[in-house]
Amino acid sequence: MSAPRYRDARIGGALQASVETAADGSTVLRSTEPLRRFPERLTDALAQWAAQAPGRTLVAQRERLADGSRGDWHHVSYAQMLQRAQAVGQALVDRGLGVDRPVAILSDNDIEHLTLTLGAMWAGVPVAPISSAYSLVSQDHGKLRHVVGMVTPGLVFASGPAYGRAFDTIAALLGDGVEFVLGSGTLAGRATTPFEALLATVPGESGVAAHAQVGPDTIAKFLFTSGSTKQPKGVINTQRMLCANQQMIRQCLAFLADEPPVLVDWLPWNHTFGGNHNVGIVLYNGGTLHIDEGKPTPAGIAETLRNLREVSPTVYFNVPKGYEEIAAAMQDDAALRASMFRRVQLFMYAGAGLSQAVWDQLEALGEATVGERVRMITSLGMTETAPACVFALGTAVRSGQIGLPAPGCEVKLTRIGDGPWAKTEVRFRGPHVMPGYWKDPAQTAEAFDAEGYYCTGDAVKFVDPADPQRGLVFDGRIAEDFKLSTGTFVSVGPLRGKVIAAGAPCVQDAVVTGLNRDELGLLLFPRLDECRRLAGLDATVPAPEVLHHPAVRAFFQRLADTLWASGTGSANRVARLHVLAEPPSIDKGEVTDKGSINQRAVLQHRAALVEALHEGREADPFVILPQRG
Repeated sequence: MSAPRYRDARIGGALQASVETAADGSTVLRSTEPLRRFPERLTDALAQWAAQAPGRTLVAQRERLADGSRGDWHHVSYAQMLQRAQAVGQALVDRGLGVDRPVAILSDNDIEHLTLTLGAMWAGVPVAPISSAYSLVSQDHGKLRHVVGMVTPGLVFASGPAYGRAFDTIAALLGDGVEFVLGSGTLAGRATTPFEALLATVPGESGVAAHAQVGPDTIAKFLFTSGSTKQPKGVINTQRMLCANQQMIRQCLAFLADEPPVLVDWLPWNHTFGGNHNVGIVLYNGGTLHIDEGKPTPAGIAETLRNLREVSPTVYFNVPKGYEEIAAAMQDDAALRASMFRRVQLFMYAGAGLSQAVWDQLEALGEATVGERVRMITSLGMTETAPACVFALGTAVRSGQIGLPAPGCEVKLTRIGDGPWAKTEVRFRGPHVMPGYWKDPAQTAEAFDAEGYYCTGDAVKFVDPADPQRGLVFDGRIAEDFKLSTGTFVSVGPLRGKVIAAGAPCVQDAVVTGLNRDELGLLLFPRLDECRRLAGLDATVPAPEVLHHPAVRAFFQRLADTLWASGTGSANRVARLHVLAEPPSIDKGEVTDKGSINQRAVLQHRAALVEALHEGREADPFVILPQRG
């Protein structure tokens, strides 16, 4: 049988690593390819492409029509964006903004958001993009108050009047020294500045002088972690971090330098994947970003599919749920398949594990559509590292593997704990690593070891200890692992992956329970849309009724039986599960706006459910017990 054919995509950077053993027994990995020179400021790339390709589109977004629908694409070229950024940068300088009075952005991805970000970077004013859910979904604005209280912005931007209640919260917290800017519309009873007023500012000498002072150590952004049982931390992102990481990415995804990349992307800019990695790839390599206002949800995926039918990306990024939705849609949509596979060089996922079944489905669709597979890659990174650190680039890569270090990133593997249950933590050092958390020296000190490596809390292991060049495999979060009452160690990450794969398509995520107990349990977040589809119910049927439907009950009973039967011991044999009718709460930190579930927060806030699950209350209609025959 011949080897499968893959579309040619020039890669490098993270294909081989040197391996050293340190004096303390740690293993240190470095790419065999050195990191090449990179600019001092990310806006240098904007100036470069405005000069070299002034008419090329940097960003495009569908125009919002009067009825709320989305029309044709509105394009902004590199030359236009440079003019916009210089005008906005001057406006921020005129207002005396800076590190202690930065810019806060409350709303989602749009052209104004990008313009304000680049204008702030041009002038050396930090920008703090804040999850829109903190303003629009949250009921108590607790995280919004926390974030705003830390950064004390002098100017706050939002796309429209829907953010009025958030403006009120910020005004009550910070007083009259904050200027509120709206992309469109007005607010009754509150003075706001139209965004057009910033664009109308005429650049002057003070703006030129401010730009000249921007250097590698200038703070570009404050990006906030999602927060779990603690409040979100403000990660300082410097110009050096952003530029170094983009050069690392370019060397790993070498094809980015061959042809300007074209992206269709929805990932939120308050997260490092969307805001640093993806926007940075476009800007650094002179590409074009089509802002996708869809989402990988039943309600939002239609807009993503519409965009992908019209625009063929050269590289595509998404979270696993997005790939699940797109792969399912492509099965019966020839136009979507043709557009998606027309020129895409590779797919990349991050943020969670991708089901191997979905991975295989995408490869089969590529072969059926264009006669070849499209390489699927992944990476491990984080907000604190701008983000990319390691890449899995080969065609033999499979789900869970994370590869080898990018050029310029030093990777240290440190053993945590003793005995057979010890884990190996991955730690990072390099020019892309943060200097620390904003206004939090204690947590900054805790985040680094004695040699200056950032301690991730992520566990890894080698694909093959005898052949380190095959790279690393993600092995869960160290803090999530626990022991049963017998002292048996439970490795949560691999078990969660197994449960989600076995529970497809009706399981969104799983939280593993059983700390200091005799047996393992699960709290399951269901995909209610898939459960409704299974039961033949429409979208108006409430969650409890859906989960009580005989077809849905039967599905989860089969899952419970399968997990019990496939267990090889108490550390991976699931003895009980609870299917949750209440969705995860963003106010309680149980879920991010990308849909990632926070295990610790769920366990903390649903402690009573965990107690009931393990007390054996078999009459609970949401508890499923396996047939143990």
